[in-house]
Parts: sequence; structure tokens; C-alpha cells
Amino acid sequence: MTNSRRDIRKAVFPVAGLGTRFLPATKACPKELLPIVDKPLIQYAVDEAVAAGITEMIFVTGRTKRAIEDHFDKAYELENELALAGKRSVLAELRSLVPRNVSFSYVRQAAPLGLGHAVLCARPLVGSEPFAVILPDDLIDAPVPVLQSMVELFEKHRASVIAVQDVDPAEVHQYGIVKAGGTDGRVRAITDIVEKPRAEDAPSTLAVVGRYVFTSAIFDEIVARADGRVGEIQLTDAIRGLLRREEVLAYAFEGDRYDCGSKLGYLKAQVSYGRNHPDCGHQFTAWLAAERPMRPARIPTARSA
Repeated sequence: MTNSRRDIRKAVFPVAGLGTRFLPATKACPKELLPIVDKPLIQYAVDEAVAAGITEMIFVTGRTKRAIEDHFDKAYELENELALAGKRSVLAELRSLVPRNVSFSYVRQAAPLGLGHAVLCARPLVGSEPFAVILPDDLIDAPVPVLQSMVELFEKHRASVIAVQDVDPAEVHQYGIVKAGGTDGRVRAITDIVEKPRAEDAPSTLAVVGRYVFTSAIFDEIVARADGRVGEIQLTDAIRGLLRREEVLAYAFEGDRYDCGSKLGYLKAQVSYGRNHPDCGHQFTAWLAAERPMRPARIPTARSA
């Protein structure tokens, strides 16, 4: 393979989940289209992939995710209305959502069999190339886009790369946790990985978060762990198998991560990105700083018949 950014041309977005933690908001709207201020989560993920030089976006979807396809499709009626109304800046922004050199493909995950299975569903479109995986739920605000740094690490080391973050010991049971050798700053070789260990059994507090760059060998490892197994196919198990055949690196990125698969993480992201928004950030920050009494939310309830 040549040593250029074109080595990693494809990114896989597993987006088939139902988003039950955000019901009823996600009953008809995919959770990946929930906005952070004025941009949906999936758009942040695609923008990060584009910044890394990736030109082929592969979405592993489910039957309720057609709206994601619509988001990245051309909206002729809307663009025409904006043009007639003279809203040129809004029209330009809308058209810039999809760079001309970027393509979008979609494949269905027919059953909820886990992240490993979702990645495997993309195999016919990825082929034998190295590729990236992005989980849109993990929104990362970084000085350099995290996936861009990971692609550069792949080009340098010719090895799979997994993003990790140090977490509180009380939270290790929520993540895949890696054991890494050496002390080479932000990049270290992974020696083991465990899925959701108890705190007393965890090999470290380095948690895997939603950014990966893999060689195509990961597909064979997923298949090996799927043989005869009933239930979810864990990507963590496949990574553990990959460690036995090639080097896998942990990248402790610089930046702030928001777990937008949880209500608390989603609210934190809204506040952080809202404070820094170019249109309304100053006003929003002032509103947050103003003292006001705390009141319980007034949630209307349906009257009984």
C-alpha cells in the first residue's frame, strides 16, 4: 500500500440502533438526527470523516433509519424555495453538507446482533481495504479531529488504531477496557482488551470510545467469534483476537468527549456547543450566567376521558 491519506478511503457508521433511551423523541426520528444546536449528530460524524480525508461513507442502517438517507440526499424542493426567497447563505450551507467528492452507501443490519455484527455487515462494501468506524453517539470536540489523527497514526505505523479515554474506575463496567504496554504518551500498543469488566478486574481505566481504524483482518476475527454463537457479537472479542495476529494501538486523544447516547451527555454537549456557537453563543452564555430561581419542569399531562 502507498503511504498516503488515500489508504483510508472508507468510514463505517453503525446507525441501526433504536435509541430507546431517548423515547419518545426517537419514535419517528433516528437518534443520529437529534441536533446539537443546529446540526445533527450524524453530520458531526461525517464532517470528522471528511476532515480525515475519507471520501466513502458507509451507513449500516435499520428499517427505521430512512431519514438518514434523506438527510444526505439532495433536497430539490427545499433548495428551490431557498433560492426563490433569496436566502443564499442558507442555501450555500445546505449544499455544503455533502462535498462533491464524497459518496454515500447504505446496507441494512437485519437483526440487532451487536456492534461486531454491524461492522461485519459493511464487509461487502469495504472489501480488503483498511477502514474507519465512527459511532455518532460519541461526539468529540478536539483541537485536531480525532479521526484525522488516527488516520495519520495508521499511515505511520501501518497498524489498527483505537481511540481510548481515561475514565473513573466506577465507570469501567460500562466500556471495553484496554491494557496497554509502554508509556509512550498518547500512543501505546494494546496487549489486552476486556468488555465491561468489574472495577476490581479491569486491566486499566483506559476505555474504548467510538473511533476505530482497522485493517480488513478484523472481519475474519468477527466471523470467527460469530460461528455458532447466539446473541450479540461483540467487537471487543474480535479486537482481542486481532491482537494475536497484528499490532493494535491505543490513541489517548486530546479533546472533550460527550456521550450523546445518554441524556446527561447529550445535555452537556448542547450546553458546550451552544456556548461556542457563532450565532448565539454570547447570548446563550449570558443567559446561563444569569441568576434565576430553579423550578420543576412544567410537563403537561393528558387528561383522562
